[in-house]
Amino acid sequence: MDNGKPCICPLATETGAPSGHRSDVERVVIGGRIRQTPIPRQIVAVPMVYLPLLFLPFVRISAALTYWHLRALGADNLKTLRDFLPEKASHRYDLKSQILAKKTLKVDFWSGSRSFWIFNCTFYCPYAVGLFAWHAYLVKVVENFWCPFHHSRKASYADAAIDKSFWHAYPEDVVKLHPDDLENPIWNAESAAAAEETLAPRSGR
Repeated sequence: MDNGKPCICPLATETGAPSGHRSDVERVVIGGRIRQTPIPRQIVAVPMVYLPLLFLPFVRISAALTYWHLRALGADNLKTLRDFLPEKASHRYDLKSQILAKKTLKVDFWSGSRSFWIFNCTFYCPYAVGLFAWHAYLVKVVENFWCPFHHSRKASYADAAIDKSFWHAYPEDVVKLHPDDLENPIWNAESAAAAEETLAPRSGR
């Protein structure tokens, strides 16, 4: 329901089909309100999504600098931007098969263009999502390495796990860490391996 509250809906699988799994998902409310949004407000809103195009090159440079900072320190097995971009063949549509939305305005000429939808849904949006996700991943690696100290969001850094932090690399410094930070598997591969070994079912039982 469009009441501004989180809805409980089946989550999608990689194929886009519902998985059947129900979970409390705090969804953004937008699709249920778009038809009630005043047209002038929509006209003003549309250009806003293209202004970030001006800044994407700077985000790319920032991400590249972060990547090479880590590589210069000896980092290996880092993900690249390619790891965050969808495979070309995985896109639902190409220029010939792209579906079109019904025009809602006489000036809304772009929604009747396949090139418009291909540019946005095959290039711009996936690239922007991938670029920002890559940058966020790299910054998480940086923080995991230099700052292996707990805070309320650190659990979400698990997708940027490292072998050991800067503090773990030096015996005189590792002893200064809080016990929980010392053994955190996000930045301590030995602790992660020990935990997996403990959870693994023992043979012969």
